[in-house]
Amino acid sequence: MANVQNYTCPSCGGPLAFDAASGKLLCSYCNSTFDPDQIASEHSAGFDGNTEWKTESTSNDWGEDAHAIREYNCPSCGATIICDSQTAATSCPYCDNPTIVETQFQGSLRPDYIIPFKLKKEEAVKALKEFYRKKPLLPKKFAEENHLEEAKGIYVPFWFFDGTAVGSATFNASSSHTEQRGDETVRITKSYLCERSGEISFNGVPVDASRQMDDKLMDSIEPYDYASLTEFSTGFLPGYYADIHDVSAEECFPRANTRCAATFLSALRGTVKGYESVSLASKNISLQKGTVRYGLLPVYILNTKCNDALYTFAVNGQTGKTVGNLPSSKGKAAARFFRNFFIALAIAALAAFGLMSLSESPDVALPLGAFALFVALMTGVIGLVRDKSKMKTVLEAREADRYTNGSLILHSQSDSFKGQSVSVIAQNRQNGSGMQNRQGMNHQNFGGPHNGPYRH
Repeated sequence: MANVQNYTCPSCGGPLAFDAASGKLLCSYCNSTFDPDQIASEHSAGFDGNTEWKTESTSNDWGEDAHAIREYNCPSCGATIICDSQTAATSCPYCDNPTIVETQFQGSLRPDYIIPFKLKKEEAVKALKEFYRKKPLLPKKFAEENHLEEAKGIYVPFWFFDGTAVGSATFNASSSHTEQRGDETVRITKSYLCERSGEISFNGVPVDASRQMDDKLMDSIEPYDYASLTEFSTGFLPGYYADIHDVSAEECFPRANTRCAATFLSALRGTVKGYESVSLASKNISLQKGTVRYGLLPVYILNTKCNDALYTFAVNGQTGKTVGNLPSSKGKAAARFFRNFFIALAIAALAAFGLMSLSESPDVALPLGAFALFVALMTGVIGLVRDKSKMKTVLEAREADRYTNGSLILHSQSDSFKGQSVSVIAQNRQNGSGMQNRQGMNHQNFGGPHNGPYRH
């Protein structure tokens, strides 16, 4: 079966579609536009050479702590959670299933590290209330019927990836200018081949290791402050649940690879400056000294339903950052659209009336009225898109910028001139009635490559 690649908007997560008029990828949700090469390179980013992540031999020996651990299984979603003997599991923190079965603790991998909960449950509930308050299209019934006090604190398992990305990339770049040649106005476009190589190190790129947890949800509550990362101890468990990892480090390699490679490629791309357009031509990226660690991060989870649909919200148990996708009220959406529409229409109509009063021609009334209507319509649409974008806060992470150890170390760089093209954009002819302007295209001229780097 053919593999169909669906690109999503880096800004809001909405679907991207090619817009023939602009030659760009257009987000149908927030109207943002992106260069196709840029988006394609971001989605295809990955290591091309060595990708040996070295998994540590994490111990499953809990020692004396094993006697104080209780293990529970959810027959509904399959989650396996643990907690201390004093914390009873009354329902599943992932699906809210009230039936959860206590079983014999099996002694899964013992975490190496943990970031303890910093936020109390009351503070997490407050963060959820604030999160709801800022969403203008949220159905009133949804906000009123949410039992925020049922939010559960759970330590989510994560793999942390450390390593150094090393490699090179080649970019096609161009710059252009216009000049007058006799009676012709021409555009001269110069092309260059830009080669870059270097390395960049990463520390603790997180990938959640729970099959029950939405990866995008966990991406969205980043970052955590690793200054609070400490050696694991069961002393941090009382009052909270802890999930047992059921996604291996090997299964998480592709997500870690994509994020690290995308950041490295973006860093190389950032050194190609002074051009009007830049696109990726080729890349060769490998990983050195890649190691993997295992730990737990604090998250408050709230599951709630609206019209038989399940909505899950997460609060970073350290920073309070809150994310989740919310339902939209069609009635509120329509009301806000028409409010923005009529306000903009009134302002545009007043401006159009003022322009008509200054004009001596009655023929301007119709085009000015149409323009005022268009402005009002676009204002309503843009306002609605902006409001809807606030309802979708769960986005997949495609980079690892915040986990770099220092900046890019550039090994080499060179910009070589490839050639140029000349096109006629206007031709002026002198005749008895004055100058005439004719649009047209001329031939393209490409010169051979020049040796040595190009200097701006």
